Amino acid sequence: MKTLSGRQERILTFIRSFVREKAYPPTIRDIVAGCGISSTSVADYNLQILESAGYLRRRREVSRGIQLTEADGDAGASVPVLGQIAAGQPIPVPSTESWNNLAGAEVLEVPARLIGNRENVFALKVKGLSMIDALINDGDIVLMQAASTVENGEMAAVWLRNEKKATLKKVYSGPTTVRLQPANAQMDPIFVRPEDVEIQGKVIAVVRQLA
Repeated sequence: MKTLSGRQERILTFIRSFVREKAYPPTIRDIVAGCGISSTSVADYNLQILESAGYLRRRREVSRGIQLTEADGDAGASVPVLGQIAAGQPIPVPSTESWNNLAGAEVLEVPARLIGNRENVFALKVKGLSMIDALINDGDIVLMQAASTVENGEMAAVWLRNEKKATLKKVYSGPTTVRLQPANAQMDPIFVRPEDVEIQGKVIAVVRQLA
């Protein structure tokens, strides 16, 4: 790793502390104020160096788009918790334009390696036992990447339009029928018409909730 200047070390330390305390990353103006930097351009210059050295990633179109990386050695990622898989309402997955407006949402801190380079990642609390054979228990949290399509056999959050319920299942699409397969030998698959299915995200990791 590249040797950092004193200012860059201070910025990195500030970002780590800010994320631990607030559970979401700072803006450039937060960094300017917190590190006693003279301007946002100076902060941006030093963030570019930290990014090129592998300590963080940035989404410049997002005000809080700083993410510490695994290379940092003390990295975490903040993921918005959008609710739970439950009957009665679809998952409130943000649009492409509204991902930046989640600062007030409940967040979950997870290791950055679980996210990798993926964007638009959110978390859902699991309700029920339909996926226990996939080691997903009631009360666990699944990390999802927003998606409108999945490959056959991938696990996805699905909104069933006619039944008005959300469910977490493995998806198998055919020409006239979609099979939603539970991972529980005691439960039968669900067969629905393709037009009744809305994929809202695919599972990328499971966060086990320990008693």
